[in-house]
Amino acid sequence: MSVDKLKAVISKRGGLAKNNRFQVIFTPPEQSLINLNLETLIGNALTGRSNGLKQFVNDPRDIAVLCEQVTLPARSLSTLEYQSDRQANKFPYTNIDGDVTMHFILTGDYYMKTMMEDWMSSIIDTETYTLGYKDSYSTDIVIQQLAQDGKPVFGVKLEKAYPIDVSAIALSASDEDFTRLTVTLAYDKYVVEGPLSSTFSAFSAAIPSSLF
Repeated sequence: MSVDKLKAVISKRGGLAKNNRFQVIFTPPEQSLINLNLETLIGNALTGRSNGLKQFVNDPRDIAVLCEQVTLPARSLSTLEYQSDRQANKFPYTNIDGDVTMHFILTGDYYMKTMMEDWMSSIIDTETYTLGYKDSYSTDIVIQQLAQDGKPVFGVKLEKAYPIDVSAIALSASDEDFTRLTVTLAYDKYVVEGPLSSTFSAFSAAIPSSLF
């Protein structure tokens, strides 16, 4: 295969997919469009980190900006071996979707850490150890591969997703790098979407459930 043929195929297929062109869209369950966390608002005001009226709005685009890395989900088939005559053959009987891991940059107000802690507490109450209803603590999450112009070319929707692991945060006096948070999410299943359907799903995932 010549280089010219490879270039022709890549050009015909819209160029190369770049792993730094992606977007994650979701709104945690029960999160309001208006920031009602008075402790955070007062803390920002006292420390001079207040950003005017913008701090009163929970903008879903903030999550997309703070997501530094995400994995597209894996899917595998579980099989059983059946021996017929001398040959053992594998037969699939179900599929397994792998968990999804996201890495977030932590801001000075610990926005993503606080959000994930509140989300986890809505799944199992840390005081009463009461398990919540799945419809109330799960949400759809959309992961998009973007083209060079920022438009989606491929999408995956995680249906009824929720966090199952929020990583520890290592603080060190000798480390001047910014702090990160790793979150692992489970979900019912994922659905592969094209550019148009993924755009509609992203719009729906960005709207807080409190508005319905």
